[in-house]
This record gives sequence, C-alpha cells and structure tokens, in this order.
Amino acid sequence: MSSTIALSADQFGIVYNILSFGLVSMLACTIYTLVSQSRVLPKYRTALVMSSMVTFIAAYHYMRIFNSFEDSFADGAVTVGTGAGAFNEGYRYVDWILTVPLLLVEVVAVLALAKAAASSLITRLVPASAAMIALGYPGEISTDNNTKVLWGVLSTIPFLYILYVLFVELSKSLDRQPAGVAATVGRLRLLLIATWGVYPIAYLLPILGQDALDPAAFVNRQIGYTIADVLAKCVFGLTILKIARMKSVAEGMKEDH
Repeated sequence: MSSTIALSADQFGIVYNILSFGLVSMLACTIYTLVSQSRVLPKYRTALVMSSMVTFIAAYHYMRIFNSFEDSFADGAVTVGTGAGAFNEGYRYVDWILTVPLLLVEVVAVLALAKAAASSLITRLVPASAAMIALGYPGEISTDNNTKVLWGVLSTIPFLYILYVLFVELSKSLDRQPAGVAATVGRLRLLLIATWGVYPIAYLLPILGQDALDPAAFVNRQIGYTIADVLAKCVFGLTILKIARMKSVAEGMKEDH
C-alpha cells in the first residue's frame, strides 16, 4: 500500500541535500579512519577498522536511500509506503541492525580490556542492540498506533538494558584506563544516548498526532535521522580515534607520529 506526499521545490531540495550530506560524511569518515591506522598502536587498530566498517556500511545505505528518494519522486510528490516504487525507509533499519552492534563493540575494542571482561560486555551488548532495532521495525511500518506503542515498548526493554551495561557494567572497567580516557568514554556514552534519542522521537510523531503524510513531518524525519546518524557514526568514530590515540601516547607512542 502506497501514498504520496507533495513536496515543494524547497522541501525536495532540503531532503536531497541532507541525504547527500549524510552520504559524503560517511565516505569521508571511512577514508579518514582508514588512513589514521598508523597513528595508533596495533592493538587499537581493530577499533578503527570497526569504525570504518560502520561508516562504510552507512555510506552504502545512504546511497541506496538517496537513489530511492530520487526514484520515488515524480510530479512534485514522493511515494511512500510498501508498494512498488515507494521510498524505502527499510534501508535505514538494515543499516542500523548492522552498525549499532558494531558501534558498541568499538567502545569495548578501543579500551583493550581483559579478554574475559571484553567478551562478557560484547555478548550482552550485541544481542541487545540487535533486538532493539528488530523490535522497532514492525512498529515503524505499522499504521496502527496501538501496534506502534506495543513494539515501541518492546524495543525499549533492550534499550534500557544497553544503558545499564554502558553506565554500570562498563564503568567498572574504566578504573585502570589512562588519564582522560575515562572522561572521554563518559562523553562518548552521552553522545550515543543523545543521538539515539532522536530516533524514538521520530518514531513517536504519528502517535503524538503529527500526520506521517504531512510534508513537513517527512522532511523533518529525514533531517533528524541523518543528523543523528552523522553524530552517532562519524563523530562517534572520530572520538574512538581520539581515545585510541590517547591510549597509544600513554603507552609510549610519540605524539607527533
């Protein structure tokens, strides 16, 4: 089932440009983190590889989202829904279910924790993050508010568990980190939570009474998702690089390397 949303020339331009911004940002961060491998010690390079993987996967899906938007726009309106030729928001969920677990693994990898501690955190964070995304998708594509609320609540359960692991369990592993690293990881966690907060807001808009077919709502959703993605992937990845660099210097690597 498909519907159309009429967009003005300005609204089309905003969505076109914000999706372009998302694509270029992801590509630029992929290249930067890859060429920065030599600036950190070998044991921290896995975290940078993961960061590059996250932004590369996101760049690919932004290309697909961008092409889908262009293909679904005709006669001044964009087709949305699940029918043939409709703008495919599913690309975002495929991106998130691949990249969100990797984002969390990055944090563990860059801290270079003891094997047992790292394994314990990863085996809890990865399944919970995948469940959070998977449980949100049925509500995203549903037009029934009760169904949206049900799946939204179910998706919140693993989200709260992730918060617990990040702010309680992970904190126990920060005591032996070099000066400044624990504080930077703290800011990293806050960045992650702040950017993730954009997604449920967009999810809740139809429930809160904003028509999902309203042109302004469509434009605002694309802006919000894209900015949140850039912050949660690019800025997050650059912060991971900063932590890896701080730890490398603390362990004897020259600052001007």
